[in-house]
Amino acid sequence: MADSNFIDYVKIYCRSGKGGRGSTHFRREKYIPKGGPDGGDGGNGGDIILRGNRNMWTLLHLKYQRHILAGHGESGSGRLSTGKSGDSKIIDVPCGTVAYDAETGEYLCDVTEDGQEVVLLKGGKGGRGNNHFKTSTNQAPRYAQPGEPYQERRIILELKVLADVGLVGFPNAGKSTLLSVVSAAKPKIANYPFTTLEPKIGIVSYRDYKSFVMADIPGIIEGASEGKGLGLRFLRHIERNSLLLFMVPADADDIHQEYRVLLNELAQYNPELLDKRRILAISKSDMLDDELMEALAADLPEIPHIFISSVTGYNITQLKDLLWRELNADGEYRKSFENITHRNLDIKTVEFEEDEEPLPEDDYDDEDWDDEDEDFDPDFYYGEDIEDEK
Repeated sequence: MADSNFIDYVKIYCRSGKGGRGSTHFRREKYIPKGGPDGGDGGNGGDIILRGNRNMWTLLHLKYQRHILAGHGESGSGRLSTGKSGDSKIIDVPCGTVAYDAETGEYLCDVTEDGQEVVLLKGGKGGRGNNHFKTSTNQAPRYAQPGEPYQERRIILELKVLADVGLVGFPNAGKSTLLSVVSAAKPKIANYPFTTLEPKIGIVSYRDYKSFVMADIPGIIEGASEGKGLGLRFLRHIERNSLLLFMVPADADDIHQEYRVLLNELAQYNPELLDKRRILAISKSDMLDDELMEALAADLPEIPHIFISSVTGYNITQLKDLLWRELNADGEYRKSFENITHRNLDIKTVEFEEDEEPLPEDDYDDEDWDDEDEDFDPDFYYGEDIEDEK
């Protein structure tokens, strides 16, 4: 997996911007004695924002950009001039990306639509200048608010592939072959287990220029929900599918038993997966005759099922019709994702190939001021409203 361009797990460090300090400047002009305070407010710090991008399919671009830092707000200045706000940082991610706190595993947010923006970390608010604190009894306040501090957090971004139909089955069940037949996708196909090491996406063309998205999920084995094989890593991609197409080869010892094992692994991982619509496809049916199909059909689960052969094309068109009917069972085309309840991430199960990088040094200097008159009172803290006296 180290050489793969499909990256569905990244861990990054994010830091918003500090708020700029308010100014303690006083107005001084030749013919205006005692001009009074005219210190401006500090600028707001930049935010860290997640934005969905439908043109992205992986988190590869974040693998080598581990530190995301927003700009700090600048301090205010005289003549009621407000400091410049810090630049916000927008992190473009594929639709279907979920964010977790890297320290606790707490679920933070979910980005599912193109252009959707979620503020991960809010920038610090700029401090108010001394002009805000003048009163009838204190006409020359020599203090101002400091800016609010930045927020920082280590974030885990997890991609859950968006697709209408997800292929679920044991290794060598014919999932990749089916995807290559019904779409233009070209997954690796070979006669050994775990040929597919990462999810593959294909656009399936249907009648009257209609289409839907199909995802080939790496093979699941018994015990995948406990971390065996590759299943634990890729089971999360099934959570986003509107419809699950279970594939069991016709030469299986017990088709019904294999289906129950697959269903049990999904239930162990996330019980909500049992609420999804399901179809059973008996692959490699070109080796069966009509009598065998009738005999096998009598012992199949009570869900929509169909016998297919990707090699000969047997019942492939009928399979598309069945998938389309199930996707439109509610009277309208189902979306590519379902609303799911995200559980907190178990940090112990998350592994990263890269070592932790040192945090960047803070380039913000609290003593970088250019006001002529300033007397900052450290006991004065931001956030407290001061009313003008009348």
